[in-house]
Amino acid sequence: MDFLTNQNILLYLAAYLIAGIPFGYLLAKKFAGVDIKEAGSGNIGATNVLRVVKEKDPKLAKKLGAITLFLDAIKGALVILAAMMLGAPESVLWTIAVLAVVGHCFSAFLFFEGGKGVATGFGVLLVMMPIPALIAIAVWVIAAKGLKISSLSSLIGLIAFIIASYVIYPEVPGIGSHAPIWIIAFIIFYKHIPNIVRIFKKEEGKV
Repeated sequence: MDFLTNQNILLYLAAYLIAGIPFGYLLAKKFAGVDIKEAGSGNIGATNVLRVVKEKDPKLAKKLGAITLFLDAIKGALVILAAMMLGAPESVLWTIAVLAVVGHCFSAFLFFEGGKGVATGFGVLLVMMPIPALIAIAVWVIAAKGLKISSLSSLIGLIAFIIASYVIYPEVPGIGSHAPIWIIAFIIFYKHIPNIVRIFKKEEGKV
């Protein structure tokens, strides 16, 4: 019973489960009648929602893509903000950030499959390290407009965040180590391996 009433444990469970809600899949299924897990890249993120729904209704695709992006970005951040209000230490906040990305990428609601973790990752990092995250988002936007390849732009933005985090925070406040950042980066990179293979084969689709 102590396990079920421990504040930190409840926050960790909330982070994993809430971040695991596959908003892209649910929105595309509800409003466009398509299963994005069976179409396009098979990913549940905003990019695949946009790509797949666009074939039926371009205007609806933009709306659902934007809503998916927003919900995926905010679902992990909300749990961190709640934990901050409860006075949780930095180590707990960073654990929540990592678990939110794990929850999105390996969702319990999709038999431990999930998205690429980019929106959820940048959402939690925006709360934890606003300036490096804003720099990374700016780099991502520039890369996306120039390259028009979502996966490659996301990875470039991720690299920009890692570099900025070391420059601005040589030691992460409250924990010292950059380990949580590297864990999040590794998960996102791992989920992008198929995209990286397609990029080298020049088969990755543009958006």
